Parts: sequence; C-alpha cells; structure tokens
Amino acid sequence: MAEQPRVGAATSATKRWSGYLEDLHTRIAPRFRRPEVKERLRHYLAGLLAEIRRKNSWQMAEVIGEIQPRGTQRLLGGSRWEADGVREDLRDYVVEHLGDQKSGVLIVDETGFLKKGEKSVGVARQYTGTAGKRENCQVGVFLCYASGEGAAFIDRALYLPSEWAEDSARREEAGVPQEVRFATKGKQAKEMLRRAIEAGVPARWVVADTVYGTARGLRGWLEEQGCSYVLAVTGTHGVYHEERQRRARTVAKSLPQEAWFRASAGKGSKGERLYEWACMPLPDPDGAETGRWLLMRRGIDDPGEYAYYLAYGPKETPVHELIRVAGRRWTIEDCFEQAKGEVGLDEYEVRKWEGWHRHTALSLLAHAYLAVVRSVAEHEEGAGKRGISKRVSTPS
Repeated sequence: MAEQPRVGAATSATKRWSGYLEDLHTRIAPRFRRPEVKERLRHYLAGLLAEIRRKNSWQMAEVIGEIQPRGTQRLLGGSRWEADGVREDLRDYVVEHLGDQKSGVLIVDETGFLKKGEKSVGVARQYTGTAGKRENCQVGVFLCYASGEGAAFIDRALYLPSEWAEDSARREEAGVPQEVRFATKGKQAKEMLRRAIEAGVPARWVVADTVYGTARGLRGWLEEQGCSYVLAVTGTHGVYHEERQRRARTVAKSLPQEAWFRASAGKGSKGERLYEWACMPLPDPDGAETGRWLLMRRGIDDPGEYAYYLAYGPKETPVHELIRVAGRRWTIEDCFEQAKGEVGLDEYEVRKWEGWHRHTALSLLAHAYLAVVRSVAEHEEGAGKRGISKRVSTPS
C-alpha cells in the first residue's frame, strides 16, 4: 500500500509531460499542410524521445508502428514544410519557457557528425572536436540559449566547405539552394546571432570559443549591437598593454603571482571548475559606460595550461561575473552530449541539404522539450523542499 502514491504520482507526471509534448506539437503543426504529415510529425517527435538504441529511419519507423521507413524518410525529404519556420518556433518555445534577461547568455559552438563517403552534403575531411582530429565529417554551427532556468539550442547552420560551395554538380545533387554561398563559421555565427537579437531573445552576454573570438568583424559587430561578450582568443592574439601591443600569452606570463586568484567557473560533472584567474583592463575608446578586459585563466594542477578571453560590457562589471560568463561556454557541450545521446541529433541518414536542416530542427525541438520538462521538474522539486522545510520549522 505504501507504494501506491508513488505509482499514482508517476502516472500523473507522465500525463503532464505528454501534455507538454502535445502543446509543442500544436505549436508547430500549422507549418505542415497535410493532416497525415502532421500526424507523422507527432510520431516522429515521440520517436526521438523514445528509448531506442539508434534513432535511424528503420528503428524510428518501428517505434512509430510502420513496417517501412518510407514515411519517416518522406517527412525529412519529400513532404512540403519549411525547416526555417520550425526553427523560429523552436526559438520562441525556448524563450517562452527558459527566457530570463538577467541570467540569459547566447553561446556559439560547433560540433561534428562523422560520416563515410562523400555524398552527404558538406562532408569533407576537416577538423572536428567530436573526434579531436581531422576526420571525414559534416560540421554544424549551433547557437544555444542558457539561463538560470535551463539551456537549449535555438538555431543551427550547416558549414559548407569551399570545395562544396564551388562545386555546382555536388551542390545540385545535394539540393543546396542557389542563394547559399561559402560562409565562414564566424559569418554563420553572426547571422544566427543577428536573428536572435532581432527576435528579442533576452540575453545579456554572448560567449564563444576561439573560432568565433578571432572571427573577423564579429566582436565589432556585437559592440555595434550593444551586446556584451566574453569570447576566447588564442595566446598569440594582440592586446594593448603598457602602451604597446603585446601577445596575450606574453601578458599572462609577465604578471606577478599576486595578480592571480583562484575562482570557480561554475559547476561541472565533477564539481566546481576551479582555476587561477587574472584580469587586466584594456583601453576603451567608447567612453565611461563600457569596459574592455583581457581575462586570463591557467590550470591549478598544470600552471602551463592557459586560456584567454576578450571581454566587453558595462564598465562596472565585476571580474567574478566575467569568470561566470566565461564558464557558461561549457553549457553548450553538455547540450551537444544530451542532444546526441537522448534525441538522435547525430543519428540521421539523410544526405541532402533539406533533410539535414529538417532533422536537426526536429531533434532540437525534442531536446528543448526535455530541457523545459527538466526545468519544470526542478522548480517543483525545489518548491516541495521549501514546503517541507517550512512545515518542519513551524512550531506545533
């Protein structure tokens, strides 16, 4: 008898989470014209969230209850619907449930999708952090939104290497639109950030690694938009120090020991991410309201391990806020791991441009749904603990 309340509570929770998924389906269903496609969409989202070993077309068809994978393949490659419209719905959904102006940050990063052969759109032998080396793969650039409420992706772009962008035969076979031309990852990041800013996504900071921190024109453009940032740069990046330009690593190694202090960049899977930090203000031609800084990080166990960040924001920003923001970059790595491990972001079998963008849009929607459910559950758990504490502390 003691187990019955927990079973009932679990049943109630399952119904509520199913209701959340139904609400998400209702939100995006108008993007799909035919009733049968809308119904297949419902099943596809449920399949992405199901506990199956791989979310390829055959296993997705099986969990949906279809004999052949043609239906799921047609959803990604044959039906009429716009992935960009669903991307907008994804962004609005994330902002509605996780948006918070005070704690919100936008995080840019890339991930690789290992592939065999040369037919999948954008595939090439290129470096990917997924493997830690050059591999035959596709690379996608992603924009993640993170706040105190949770974290989820809001945009993505497939990187098209120059050998693809300039090969008309390969482009045509893979269905690359005529208007798509070669764009650096920095330019793709700028376009995604532009969409987020124009949509009013509530974020105080932009965070990214060295690929984007050193991208031509990105920092200046962010400043023109009034966006604060903490962007990683290489140790060879030049900054003005003591009235002359010096490399960031030269500045770091010239600092006295007392300039360094220990602080956490946030919690990781193994606890607090502790490093030694130093921060140096940089000349700011914009006046009294904004500040620029070179933020430097070195390892505790390995003092020869350095990282460098250029930061821009309100002049009164405390250094621990800059450190906190720098640490938020790891959030997107956690999101990549979740999206690949839980909703099949990397388990697609499509080769063409349209199919890649459709699958990623739906996969990121499923990931956002999980982020929202986790956020709600954490709030309820916290409220329950506070209620218990209050009851315990109230005199009888």
